Amino acid sequence: MASTLVSTEPATGAEIWSGAIGDAAVEVAAARAAWAEWAAHSVAFRMETLRRFANVVRSRTDEFAELIARESGKPLWEARTEIGAVISKVEISVAAYADRTPQRKLEAALGSKVAVRHKPQGVLGVLGPFNFPAHLPNGHIVPALIAGNAVVFKPSEKTPASGALLVECFHQAGVPEGVVRLLVGGPEEGRALASHPDLDGLLFTGSVRAGMALHQAFADRPHKILALELGGNNPMVAWNVKDLDAAAATIVQSAFLSAGQRCTAARRLIIEDGQEADLLDRITSLMDRIIVDQPFADPQPFMGPVIDTSAADHLQEQWVGLMMKGGRPIRRLDRRSEDKPFLTPALIDVTETKERVDEELFGPVLQLIRVKDFDAAIDEANNTRYGLAASLLGGSPEQYDRFWANVRAGVINWNKPTNGAPSNAPFGGVGLSGNHRPSAYYAADYCAYPVTSSETETLRGTIGEGLRDPNMLED
Repeated sequence: MASTLVSTEPATGAEIWSGAIGDAAVEVAAARAAWAEWAAHSVAFRMETLRRFANVVRSRTDEFAELIARESGKPLWEARTEIGAVISKVEISVAAYADRTPQRKLEAALGSKVAVRHKPQGVLGVLGPFNFPAHLPNGHIVPALIAGNAVVFKPSEKTPASGALLVECFHQAGVPEGVVRLLVGGPEEGRALASHPDLDGLLFTGSVRAGMALHQAFADRPHKILALELGGNNPMVAWNVKDLDAAAATIVQSAFLSAGQRCTAARRLIIEDGQEADLLDRITSLMDRIIVDQPFADPQPFMGPVIDTSAADHLQEQWVGLMMKGGRPIRRLDRRSEDKPFLTPALIDVTETKERVDEELFGPVLQLIRVKDFDAAIDEANNTRYGLAASLLGGSPEQYDRFWANVRAGVINWNKPTNGAPSNAPFGGVGLSGNHRPSAYYAADYCAYPVTSSETETLRGTIGEGLRDPNMLED
């Protein structure tokens, strides 16, 4: 068994980081030992500590963005955007904690009061993904720390260096080393963390397959919180669009940003049959201009590689599967080098396919589906077990009202991309896309639990019914 985890650049294959594989039990024990003191601090103290964290990240923006770009393969401009999200998450989480978990005092009978306050869960595990190796785990860690929890964070085995630097920034800001622990490792270490008896909950962002396994593993542990942020097979409906160029740009951004490696990426483009030609011309023209290159190329690329050769191989197999079922390629999924995971953006018409696949193709593949009318478009949008994001481009206000009311998803947009959800609002999905624990602004909900207290300074106790008259008692 390997004792060291090595991280390599997707774009070059060069080794950029290595670290010793950790022990989940050791990290949970360290977090448990440090938790009580952290929880005993005032929430104002914890918030100020996290504000210092934001300043530390801000001071290390260039270093952090360059590492994320190298390790994940995303363009440098996009990595910088991710660092901006890490920084802004602190103030958003401060506001969310005050809004979602406020202290309340209510008047009750006989001068007593009802108090509502919140307590931290305890020690929480965080399992992070590779596509946003800093922003997404940070979206769990910051709210958890503000609420008074300790955290054991296991980054994706594909982006451990970015996770290690994130933890380093927390410690540099004054978060005690025991309060945020780094667990380096792969799936085995992730399972060990998730199943550890001293863990009070697990916050997970990743694939549906892993999320379902965690859901089953927690089935006999209802006393532990489990928050799942999973994937999507997200529909984008384009209907009676007036500005074709704007629609094409929005579709391309939704489908191919981050090389399609976003859980909110548009996977299915739904268009009225017979009305698609002009829009498809604009889309393919824009796709043909997309620069696919290494993160630091000049000019900057729109897309970098997918995360590794294994992911590229799997996507190519899925692409072949779509064609075998009758899909008609409009722009092929090409790979410019067999030993590097660079893929071109692809578009395929799957309207006539047999047994249409309901999977999240986690890469730059957009599937076109032609339908006869708007009702069929809504039906097709809902033709999935997932329910994360959906968007309508064009249409009338009345059609958007129908779309919003009838499409089953946690993020529903109008004339906006499917991706790029705001952090100052809840983020989550239904179906296979989550377990009804929305994150972002609502992360405070699963990082603390409410405690209701009935309180009075004077003890009063009487029993009004069901007692015998004391004068009637026998000696």
